[in-house]
Amino acid sequence: MAAKKAEQALVDQWRDILALHARTQCELDRALGGRGLCASDFEVLDVLSETAPDGSCVSYRVQEIAERVHLSQSALSRLIARLEKDGLVERGMCPEDRRGVRVSLTGKGRALHDELRPVQRAVLTRMLAD
Repeated sequence: MAAKKAEQALVDQWRDILALHARTQCELDRALGGRGLCASDFEVLDVLSETAPDGSCVSYRVQEIAERVHLSQSALSRLIARLEKDGLVERGMCPEDRRGVRVSLTGKGRALHDELRPVQRAVLTRMLAD
């Protein structure tokens, strides 16, 4: 009986995490939607906004971004294509592997990220306060 209760508590905890994630995604989508972005779009911009230790801009391979934003490679490729079309990111050849593609923020993308970062962080603060 105790094992069954422990198992149910584990399942309930997992479902609470999923529900919090879903509510937070919806809040982020609502908060960012006025600027034409969804939570996943912002996550990609957020990853790409990081700078190298010397302060220079960084670029990431699509696979590296996929590992950090938890999207499939095909979904991420579509998202990046949309962000590129909107002038927020740019793709370039990977110097280490000519078959690879690196993605980086444009000036427009960095400006939009800087503008929306406080909005996204405020939603996270509010939703994850508990």
